[in-house]
Amino acid sequence: MNKHLCLLSIACILAASMLARPNHHGLIPYPSKVVEHRGEARLPRLCTVSVSHSDFAVAAELLGERLQNDLSLTVRYSNKDNATIRFLLDRNIASPEGYHLAITHKGITIKASDVRGARYGAFTLARLMYHYRPVGMNRVFRLPLLQIEDSPRFEMRALLLDPARNFLPVADVEGFIDRMSYYKFNTLHLHLTDDQGWRVQIATHPKLTEASKRFYTANELRHLVRYAARRGVEIIPEVDVPGHTAAMLIAYPDLRCDFLKDSVFVLGKTDNVMLSAANERTYQVLDDVLRELANIFPKGSRIHLGGDESAIERNWAKSAEHRLLMQRLQMDNPRQLMAYFFNRVLASARNYGFRPMLWAELDNVRMPAQEYLFNYPKDVELITWRWGLTPKCIELTRQTGHRLLLAPGEQAYLDYPQWRGDLPELNNWGMPVTPLQRSYCFDLDEKLYQAGDEHIMGVMGTLWAEAIPNIHRAYYMAYPRALALAEMGWTPLAQRSWNRFCEALPSVLHELTLSGVPYRVPFEVYERK
Repeated sequence: MNKHLCLLSIACILAASMLARPNHHGLIPYPSKVVEHRGEARLPRLCTVSVSHSDFAVAAELLGERLQNDLSLTVRYSNKDNATIRFLLDRNIASPEGYHLAITHKGITIKASDVRGARYGAFTLARLMYHYRPVGMNRVFRLPLLQIEDSPRFEMRALLLDPARNFLPVADVEGFIDRMSYYKFNTLHLHLTDDQGWRVQIATHPKLTEASKRFYTANELRHLVRYAARRGVEIIPEVDVPGHTAAMLIAYPDLRCDFLKDSVFVLGKTDNVMLSAANERTYQVLDDVLRELANIFPKGSRIHLGGDESAIERNWAKSAEHRLLMQRLQMDNPRQLMAYFFNRVLASARNYGFRPMLWAELDNVRMPAQEYLFNYPKDVELITWRWGLTPKCIELTRQTGHRLLLAPGEQAYLDYPQWRGDLPELNNWGMPVTPLQRSYCFDLDEKLYQAGDEHIMGVMGTLWAEAIPNIHRAYYMAYPRALALAEMGWTPLAQRSWNRFCEALPSVLHELTLSGVPYRVPFEVYERK
């Protein structure tokens, strides 16, 4: 066979392989509705992009960055109606995060009623173009003719980073935001304070960050808020109180319970200590913290104030000043002081324009549990997290009307090992294993949701950092399980399919590889039985 015939044969094989790709289109999360048509559209390597509304310019820019950086296309922005890719305003699209994407012989249109939908349409198109990118000597982009109508299943799709335990530089957080927004996550929960460190600058109380050494300045956080907002991501800061406060109590010993004021606390080792709820200065300091954070985050932002794993019996129950407080308030159980504490702290948060969130704690750390640890105010959004208690939390919030975000350890704790014997090999306190399939199928297998569960806000994957020392490990632990949660948060139940997800996954993992993003190869999914 001569050289030209050989090259022609190879080209035919490559073209056939392109046409034989299954119809998942490499899309994760999968859209609400995909309608395919016969034929294909050919795209020039010089793509022109136009917007019909100035608000959509940011979506066009983000698309251009993807096409140029990931696919080596040349992108030009145009005001002409005959641009290759057009962003069009369509006020009939009900969901602000929804979009309509059409690929035809005449070009590509992305319609949305809001910049959020335009942005997600842009990311879907970028993912499609990567999946159908030319291979080998074929330099022509060929996309299937199709129409997509899409909007999210849940309003909140979140990931949590924990710089309190292991600090993450600003540039690392930026890169993480870039990647999560691409998969239609719209919320980054930043766990800024814990026993191991206080990671946000507070000008009125500079000692808070003295022991922690590495922290975010107010201007760095402002920058991250703007950076995330451009990509459609809300940052929720967490100041974890009244437990998880050893770093705060090392900086200001006068905020400790009375019998602990002269104790030796060691940063990174001391835990199970709490702020004093009986000390007026506690509320003054927290008010200062919230006031300064309100100058960083936009008015109306959410703030998370912790409320989890408070060792009440080891602190407030043993404290003379707290027994006196209970007597004055006519309380007979020290856990009732949690309501007193948070009523005061939440009042400060509301005063500065924040929308409060707390971890959902029940009257027992495992089943059987019957009720909330204390009566949460109705405006507080809750997050379920404890292993085994999610069904009970859904039941209780359904009854009380609280809005609930799902972050169950069984499915969404992405710091847990992904397979037996897998990472984390350090600081593993006996973490249970959370395989990829469990992350994807948890809500399908357990049949948690009923009609009338509109109070469920969405899903969050958490990356607690005891065994995550840097952003590379954070990526490795997050992906591909974060992709499973992205699809749970976005894709309607009727469109969910584990098999289709697995078929689409290699295309996404290939893109992660070429982007330099570490991830765990899910070998068990493709292992021959």
